[in-house]
Amino acid sequence: MNKQILIAGVIILVIVGGGGLFLMSQSSAQPAPKVTTNEAVEGNAESTGIKVPEDVLVESSGAAGANDETVVNQGATKEFAVNGANYSFSVKEMKVKKGDTVKVTFTNNESMHDWVIDEFSARTKVLPAGQSETIEFVADRVGTFEYYCNIGQHRQNGMVGKLIVE
Repeated sequence: MNKQILIAGVIILVIVGGGGLFLMSQSSAQPAPKVTTNEAVEGNAESTGIKVPEDVLVESSGAAGANDETVVNQGATKEFAVNGANYSFSVKEMKVKKGDTVKVTFTNNESMHDWVIDEFSARTKVLPAGQSETIEFVADRVGTFEYYCNIGQHRQNGMVGKLIVE
C-alpha cells in the first residue's frame, strides 16, 4: 500500500512539474525554469516537449513574484540478484543512494528461506528451494540497514547482509 502511494505521489509530482514546465516554456515573459540533470528519462518528451532526466531535481517558480516551487527527486533503479543457501546470502552488501528504487530478486537455493529488511517494510514470501521472488522498495532514508532470513535461527546463524543508503 505504501509503495502504491509513493509511486502515485511521484507520478503526480512529475505530471504537475511537467505541466508547469510546459506552461512556462509557452510564456516569453516569464523566466525559464532551473533544471539540474544527470540521466535522461523516457516518456516525458511526448507530453511536454521537454526532456526530463532520470535523476532529476526540477525547481520552477510560477508567475513572476510567486513563491511556489515544485521539486521532484527521482532516483535510479538499482537491481540485485541475491541467492540464499543455508545460513548465507550470496550478496553481503548492497550500496544505493537515497531515493533509489531497490529491486531485489531473491532466489532460494536450498531448504526454506526468505529475505527481509524491516526499515523499508520489504520482504519476500518464505520460498522453497528453487523458487524466486522479486521485490521493490524506495530507499527513502540514509543509513546502514540489516537484511536477513526470518526463518528459525537463520539470522542468528549468520544469514544477514547490509543495505547501505548514502
